[in-house]
Amino acid sequence: MPPYPSHPMPTLHPRIFAFISLAALLLATTGCQIGQLVGGMVENSRRQGEHIVAPKYKGLTGKSFAVIVAADRSIQSDFPSIIPVVTLEMTSRLSKFSGASGVLPASEVLKYQSQHPGWIAKPLSELATDLAVDRVVYIDLQDFSLTDPGNPYIYNGVAAGTAHIVEVESPTPSEFAFGEHVRVKFPDISGVSPTQMPRNNVLSELARRFIERSAWAFYEHEEPNVIKY
Repeated sequence: MPPYPSHPMPTLHPRIFAFISLAALLLATTGCQIGQLVGGMVENSRRQGEHIVAPKYKGLTGKSFAVIVAADRSIQSDFPSIIPVVTLEMTSRLSKFSGASGVLPASEVLKYQSQHPGWIAKPLSELATDLAVDRVVYIDLQDFSLTDPGNPYIYNGVAAGTAHIVEVESPTPSEFAFGEHVRVKFPDISGVSPTQMPRNNVLSELARRFIERSAWAFYEHEEPNVIKY
């Protein structure tokens, strides 16, 4: 029998071969870039996400409380609304989210402060007795400014202070039972001037950030994975 005819292997057209070679080269050279892209997407998602954070102080649950704010006279002179705003907003947040059983209204605390200008010199135990609550949330506002000293032309807002707790039934009621220091800034970018952003916008956002961060210490909350301020 005659041998089977041989069939030569098909040859690739030069253009097809060049295309396949180029594709292989691109896949080899971009593999790392694809990995970086995917990694960047994961990191971006992480940075934009949130997570649940437990309260650092749980002792407001089932207790009555009052919020009182202390600030230097220079802060009160430059920002006369800051103590009422922090008092009102902190009281509102904690009454909603802390699990407290009762709250002394902010208006009553502000009235007490105006009628007792020497309140800040009283022992903490006496202050709690005067306010007739189980807990005093004592906010010591140590810094509040919109610009650096001597430079009113560029905003560089800073708010800093400590949120303390006074426990009436503590063996040492004249000492703070808890303290959380908070420092926030606004704006988030440098070089912003009063001609670009109204003063009240900076004031209100700086106060909001300080209040939010201070209140977080006392109740479970969702917190950004990366806090920009």
